[in-house]
Amino acid sequence: MLQNIRYKTPHGASCKTFAVSSLIIFILIFCTLSYTQFCNKSNSVGLFGSNPFEFIRPTSSQSVTNSPTNISHIRFVIAGSVNSWKHRKSYIEAWWRPNETRGNVFLDLPPTQEFLPWSSASPPYQINENLTKLRIYPKLANPGQVRMYRSILESFRLGDNKDVRWCVMGDDDSLFFVDNLVELLGKYDHNKYYYIGANSEAIRANYDFSFDMGYGGAGYALSYSLIETLVPMMDSCIERYSYVWVSDQLSSFCLADIGVALTIAKGIHQIDLDGDISGLLSSHPQYPIITLHHFDFINPLYPSKNQAESISHMMEAAKFDQSRMLQQTICYHRPTNWTFSVSWGYSAHIYENIIPRSVLRKPLETFGPPSYYSKTPPLFMFNTRKLTDNPCEAPHVFFMDSIKKLEDNLVITTYNRTSPRNLQPCSASANHSADSITQIQVFLQSTKRKEAGRIECCDVEYVDGMNVADVKLRSCLNGELIA
Repeated sequence: MLQNIRYKTPHGASCKTFAVSSLIIFILIFCTLSYTQFCNKSNSVGLFGSNPFEFIRPTSSQSVTNSPTNISHIRFVIAGSVNSWKHRKSYIEAWWRPNETRGNVFLDLPPTQEFLPWSSASPPYQINENLTKLRIYPKLANPGQVRMYRSILESFRLGDNKDVRWCVMGDDDSLFFVDNLVELLGKYDHNKYYYIGANSEAIRANYDFSFDMGYGGAGYALSYSLIETLVPMMDSCIERYSYVWVSDQLSSFCLADIGVALTIAKGIHQIDLDGDISGLLSSHPQYPIITLHHFDFINPLYPSKNQAESISHMMEAAKFDQSRMLQQTICYHRPTNWTFSVSWGYSAHIYENIIPRSVLRKPLETFGPPSYYSKTPPLFMFNTRKLTDNPCEAPHVFFMDSIKKLEDNLVITTYNRTSPRNLQPCSASANHSADSITQIQVFLQSTKRKEAGRIECCDVEYVDGMNVADVKLRSCLNGELIA
């Protein structure tokens, strides 16, 4: 039947030919138009738009994802409380940058009248959710610590997560060096699972809790992709580990169950130490300082100031150059056989002897372990030098007094003696005493950030009998021996 219709008349055949020709012309016109749209379309959010034949280029948000990490990509989650906020507020405001840093401080209760109106120099506050509504609440070993941990979840639920790459947890007595933090996190892919933190300085603390735990007060960072996976299962994990006593251990357990291990970053400091930590800060590792913690349990960082003043004073130097903050530079004055050790922005030491870097990189044990831990060695996660009255090994100690910037990016930090050494001169230096020196000036030609892990060298200018010594920081020469 179909054959009969197809070949019955010549007129029918010509109609069929016309129809086929028209279809071919239509297809050619459609393809031409589609190709034009394919080439010219540039503004949309997906690979295809509402027209399934319409090609759309990748959006600008994809290029932002591949851009360098900056301060706007980090959300801070600060665990605080109304009772502690009065004296810790100054700690936070020393590093917080209004309109630059983003995040919140999470409080256990609404702020009292003395804190209202809330200071614009502080992070915006949020009140933690009422944990008593959780089914597991009666079984929680330490609800206060669970509140702190769930601040991560509650921060995520606030929204405004656009362009967030990292969530950084800390306490209201955690001091962050934000520029160094940005540089650290920029080395890692935020699209992957990362849990970045550090151990305690005290061996016993790591033994009691975990060597695989990022301490929360020191601060730890979670990549945003990890946060997205963690948040939906956080409450079930809290229920699974309801017996856990501290929030950072709870966090490490939950992350371990996802299969994520701690990535240790040097420069993050829990400061599980007691007393005077100047010995540690004067011989800081050659890694950028990221955080300091536990200011309520240690002496003021600078002996002539209280703790709040000390933190503010330290951040004055950090505003000039965080990459060199606390970085140890060692050089020698051969005519007197003196060794100079400068912890930039913090302290300077003079030793009346030539002492190699292999020795001076070990912190002086000016501190002790936390009082609630045993005093039986080994105590610390790093090597130390014992304090001594040997005049050839004990330093003259100076602390930063001022910092200023001159023309051509020349930065001068001044370090003053705070107390006499009260020891005889070192005989090995031919009795060249440094007692007369009351001030050390350190000159830095600051044009770029110091590279992490790379030491710098210096030269000393000193005229015998003067009370001021000048130290000029510079790049080390190839093969230069620091001894």
